[in-house]
Amino acid sequence: MAYDKFTTLTSTAVPLPIENVDTDQIIPARFLKATTRDGFGDNLFRDWRYKGDGTPKEDFVLNNPIYKGKILVGGKNFGSGSSREHAAWAVYDYGFRCVVSSFFADIFKNNCLNIGVLPVQISPKFADEIFEAIYADPNTELEVDLKAQTITLLATGSKESFDINGYKKENMLNGFDDIDYLQSMKGEIEAFTETRPF
Repeated sequence: MAYDKFTTLTSTAVPLPIENVDTDQIIPARFLKATTRDGFGDNLFRDWRYKGDGTPKEDFVLNNPIYKGKILVGGKNFGSGSSREHAAWAVYDYGFRCVVSSFFADIFKNNCLNIGVLPVQISPKFADEIFEAIYADPNTELEVDLKAQTITLLATGSKESFDINGYKKENMLNGFDDIDYLQSMKGEIEAFTETRPF
């Protein structure tokens, strides 16, 4: 499934400074019945967002209208727990294109990269600086430059670099998933097969 190209994202951010957010909190197991990627955003953080009767919990950040944007800033160890791809699907379907944290669980990180959500790992010190800036001014913007592999707090100019697998980086810059990447090489593959004996 192709997705929008990711080059530079400038956006306000939603703060979620909770450590050890696991995938069952991101998308509870009872919502894993669907096999397509659509509709999971409605149940992102379902048990934190809604009461038992389905009414929103006013104290949860996604229900607070002053916080919005395409960037979610999470606490340390974001995406731990089970390997369900649906957690990344829920993040993407809700509208986030980037998740920032001082540490990610590896499987969640890779699942995000596979569908066009950029996980940006930063130092705990810079994470604290970002949280402070957002709470001081919810209109604070972050700039995430994938090509340069940098994230900048525009209000202060503070910046950090982040790591990303080169193959995944190129796929995100082009809006490719793994199948799209192979399709993009179709001409080269066909040319190579012409040189091989049957």
